Amino acid sequence: MSEIVAHEKSVVVPGEVLAKGMDCVPSYGTYREGENVYSSRLGLLNIEGKVIKIIPLSGVYLPKRGDVVIGRVIDVMMNGWRVDLFSPYCGVLTLKDATHDFISRGTDLTKYFKLNDYLMTSVVNVTSQKLIDISMKGPGLRKLTGGRILRVNTNKVPRIIGKHGSMVSMIKNATDCKILVGQNGVIWLAGKPEDEVIAVNAINMIEEKAHISGLTEKMKEYLEKVTGKKVEYNQKE
Repeated sequence: MSEIVAHEKSVVVPGEVLAKGMDCVPSYGTYREGENVYSSRLGLLNIEGKVIKIIPLSGVYLPKRGDVVIGRVIDVMMNGWRVDLFSPYCGVLTLKDATHDFISRGTDLTKYFKLNDYLMTSVVNVTSQKLIDISMKGPGLRKLTGGRILRVNTNKVPRIIGKHGSMVSMIKNATDCKILVGQNGVIWLAGKPEDEVIAVNAINMIEEKAHISGLTEKMKEYLEKVTGKKVEYNQKE
């Protein structure tokens, strides 16, 4: 019979025993030796059913197909735009992936996106040479106007979002801010200035204390204190 030795969301170190038994399935950041599953890196323990994996506490964003990210336009080319994904690799947005409009040769592309515009976009292809193709065609993908941009450790994004979006939804409901979280650790939020400040402080707090158990309840208490509102959240989070 299998047994989980380490606690969910606890900080684990390389070589630490996480589980005993053959029913547990080692995933990212873990390995099996005999009947035991061990951690291969420093990080936060995540358990999903029988699957055990480690969420790194540090690192850089590496684009993967299907990721929804927030990027900044850094170059306007003849046939599209180059977008900083806050990664070692930039993304390329071609005309056909940017809009359904017919764009004739010689059109001023800054009418669509100009330098330093922020875009909510998706990664549609990553080549073996790390050339990244991105697209604006999909639900919620758009140019982001107004608001403010916040950057966090990309490995803390799952904690900031929460299970089924529960953590970020709690912040949205408490502050009345619109919040979009890119999987590359870039966050856009917009609301009243005083509400934006509360949302930013809440997100920074989650990033700093992502490894602490009971964080959702602590965040609930913080939001209720600073907003004066009753805050609800998913008890299963």
